[in-house]
Amino acid sequence: MKQNNEFPNLPKECTSMLCKHLTKEVFEVLKDKKTANGFTLSDAINSGVENIDSGIGVYAGDEESYTLFSPLFDPIIEEYHGFSPSDKHKSNLNPDDLHAPNPDSEGTYIVSTRIRVGRNVDNMPLGPAISKEQRDQVEASIVEGLKQLEGELKGSYYPLLGMSKEVQEALIKDHFLFKEGDRFLASTGLNRDWPEGRGIYHNNDKTFLVWVNEEDQLRIISMQMGGDIKEVFTRLVSAIKSIETKVAFSYNEHLGYITSCPTNLGTAMRASVHIALPKLSQDMEKFKAITDKHHLQIRGIHGEHSESEGGIYDISNRRRLGVTEVMCVQDMYDGVVELIEVEKSL
Repeated sequence: MKQNNEFPNLPKECTSMLCKHLTKEVFEVLKDKKTANGFTLSDAINSGVENIDSGIGVYAGDEESYTLFSPLFDPIIEEYHGFSPSDKHKSNLNPDDLHAPNPDSEGTYIVSTRIRVGRNVDNMPLGPAISKEQRDQVEASIVEGLKQLEGELKGSYYPLLGMSKEVQEALIKDHFLFKEGDRFLASTGLNRDWPEGRGIYHNNDKTFLVWVNEEDQLRIISMQMGGDIKEVFTRLVSAIKSIETKVAFSYNEHLGYITSCPTNLGTAMRASVHIALPKLSQDMEKFKAITDKHHLQIRGIHGEHSESEGGIYDISNRRRLGVTEVMCVQDMYDGVVELIEVEKSL
């Protein structure tokens, strides 16, 4: 792993959380430290140093990174999540606690619903610090866990290595295939040994998907057309519980589920809908006031940094840490109900 004892030359115009919180004092305290997996401060900050347009700019290489480099990670986590070093995270994956009757049974506004969580394997380094052998081991253990999925979750695993053109084209057509990670992930070492040890699982109905060894070791995704948010959440929960009987996930009572990017900590959940709001989106101030009230994020339909098409937006929960999974989905649901009401009234 990298060891660079020179304070990085961060330009004045850099607005990332790394640039904001990495002071010379913090750097001096942390520069010689190394986790048990050999992960250093240089490794943690390299993505933000190489990509000065990062929003965050730091990644963890293992669970220990969050404690060893806490003088850097803690203020970032506090600013992003409003979560202090003494706070404890609580999980709740009980669908019965979610109040979410379909807010759009006619299918006028909600195009599709998608809820995903990130998970990493306990007692293993995270993607930025993992060795090739460990990544292959992680893949093998996850595939064992996926093999036992039954009923509507039953499906097939497709390794990226040696994937046929036909399978590749079919997966791209369904927007399932993840590509070699972007430059932010490349700079943190997440693209090493591509495409080995990586793959995609999906059920026969194409309403359930698992990405193996992308940014996190598992991205577990439940989705379907329309607005039955509770059905999507229920499917996700039954998959998580089933996989967990074979694969132990990395979790602690302070940070919840451990992920390589600090923004995903806690529930590691993103609950979203694609929703058509052609009238409301003419008044972005009003639109944003509603999403802010419900702790939601507005994105274009191709995810982060993309534009809307035909008045369709991707709306998702912003809070992940210090709130339960049920609360994340409830935030999204309550916001969507209000957005639809306002759109109807215009």
